[in-house]
Amino acid sequence: MPDPINLSYSLPFYLAALAAGYGLGSIPFGLILARIAGHGDIRKIGSGNIGATNVLRTGSKWLAALTLLLDGGKGAIAVLVGRAFLGPDIAILAGAGAFLGHLFPIWLGFRGGKGVATAFGLYLALYWPVGLMAVGTWLIVAAISRYSSLSALAAAVLAPLYFFIAERYQMAQFAGFIAILIVVSHRQNIARLLRGTELKIVVKW
Repeated sequence: MPDPINLSYSLPFYLAALAAGYGLGSIPFGLILARIAGHGDIRKIGSGNIGATNVLRTGSKWLAALTLLLDGGKGAIAVLVGRAFLGPDIAILAGAGAFLGHLFPIWLGFRGGKGVATAFGLYLALYWPVGLMAVGTWLIVAAISRYSSLSALAAAVLAPLYFFIAERYQMAQFAGFIAILIVVSHRQNIARLLRGTELKIVVKW
């Protein structure tokens, strides 16, 4: 088992890591890019979410891909910068801040995205083999079901198990925290999945 978070750091370090991560994570790239591209408020399109899947419903694949990259990049950068300057414990706190910032951005009245792309960025930066496994899980479930929400839920729930199998126990606990928030953020999607009214992924080539 790894050591717990290093208590030699003072509280300001923790708060600074969380705040910096939150500030980065709260940038609503999907909303910004959709407006720049002339699609208006992405929150009034499709599911109303600001993430890449809903941006794809504008019909712009490149815009959705860029949103996915930037949302994932928020999580990855928070972890990598935190690790580079203050070590792995602070990296997890910075990553948590970025994830919370994406879900609850102050600029949008604390109503943000659902955190899937940002979580993938976190996982890839924390331990890339597990990150690839989580992304692979999403792709496989999406290819079979065509439901982005179901794919996200499967990847989120399995990620803690992947970390545990890899003996990254602290990361597994962190991924468990993320999984809970992703499930909660998808509660309406879960209800629609049960009713059979959930929107499927549609890609027009």
